[in-house]
Amino acid sequence: MSSDLRDAALAYHRDPVPGKIAIALTKPCGTQRELSLAYTPGVALPCLEIEKNPDTVWELTGRGNSVAVVSDGTAVLGLGNIGPEAGLPVMEGKAVLFKHFADIDAIPICLGRVFTDKGRTDAKKVIAVTETLEPTFGGINLEDIAGPECFEVETELKKRMGIPVFHDDQHGTAIISTAAILNAVAFTGRKLADCRFVINGAGAAGIACAEMYVAAGATRKNFILCDSKGVIHLGRTAGMTPEKDRFAVDTPARTLTDALRGADIFVGLSVAACVTAEMVKTMAPNPIIFAMANPTPEIMPELALQGGAAVVGTGRSDFPNQVNNVLGFPGIFRGALDTRAVKINEEMKRAASLALASLAQETIPAEVKIFLAKAYPQDAAAGLFDGKNPLKATYVIPKPFDPRVVPRVARFVAEAAMKSGVAKRPIADLAAYEQAVTARIAKAHGSPAG
Repeated sequence: MSSDLRDAALAYHRDPVPGKIAIALTKPCGTQRELSLAYTPGVALPCLEIEKNPDTVWELTGRGNSVAVVSDGTAVLGLGNIGPEAGLPVMEGKAVLFKHFADIDAIPICLGRVFTDKGRTDAKKVIAVTETLEPTFGGINLEDIAGPECFEVETELKKRMGIPVFHDDQHGTAIISTAAILNAVAFTGRKLADCRFVINGAGAAGIACAEMYVAAGATRKNFILCDSKGVIHLGRTAGMTPEKDRFAVDTPARTLTDALRGADIFVGLSVAACVTAEMVKTMAPNPIIFAMANPTPEIMPELALQGGAAVVGTGRSDFPNQVNNVLGFPGIFRGALDTRAVKINEEMKRAASLALASLAQETIPAEVKIFLAKAYPQDAAAGLFDGKNPLKATYVIPKPFDPRVVPRVARFVAEAAMKSGVAKRPIADLAAYEQAVTARIAKAHGSPAG
């Protein structure tokens, strides 16, 4: 990291006040009358109303637009187990994205004293603390909790809580990369069910991605997953978990190099520079590469292209086809909160992927192109957003600052919530709802509405 970036990042977080978020009032409190309404004696009336009818909490408080971003700091970005205090800037950052992209009020909650004597996540403690938050929030976004404990934390909380619980490190990457892969497969003339996948990294994100690709139509037996000990194969015992067992295959491959021979798609959720151009050359013709290790991918895009890759994506914003979780969670929670969904289920996750995949194939309206040209001037100059169907090797997924993304994802998620029976507040006109979300965000941030 350059000294300029280091200094700028620290100054950004320190000045003019520490941190990136603050509380904003939604009602005036500048007179004696307003004070009596905001607090005592007037506040007693909504309290009594909620006591009489608990559902009115959604009408009389901000709960319906609030999300808790919960972390124990055991798996923060690529920094590892740095602890809850050191993870707080990331959780504040997540709250910024919730507010900026979807107008959702998110509060970072970094948990301490929830660890084993070895410094790892104690799943039972995290579960016990997080479930107590339900009366205050409309949803729970789990963040940067290490695996395999994160699987138990999310699974158990989804059973115990009556509000959406979503572990973005697992499902966010899965949802967005699924959309990108669906379009990349279509662009290269493949059928998803026939594609051979290699996924390097079998942690929370890698397992969730593999499972979602299967749910989207890929064939489980066509997957080879690799971790730090090599290929996950039948008969292997070292480092195995129940989640990895589901992808153990009968194969002679034992290394990533072995696994890539003849593969159609490589997905990286692992470490920098573990794939070479020569390895890409051994894959099937016109392979698809999504190298998502941050900040340095498993293979740099130019090397992947030299090796013959047809479509390349990373987790970085300075390369084409960025798999960025901000394409998912703001719209997913917007749709879930607006329908008052009791959970975020598989149907809603698949709907979010389909929303993103379809959007990348839609003609981009002129007013949106103007907005995108300001956010991405080089891409606009290169014609990235042109064409009746703009899908191309460098554009298989929408851009994060595309103002259509959150409203479209929210609409698809809301529809899936209703169809799957988890919505407690149905939306009658989904087209009007998408327009309303667009207008809501445009009002706050100046993006084009309509």
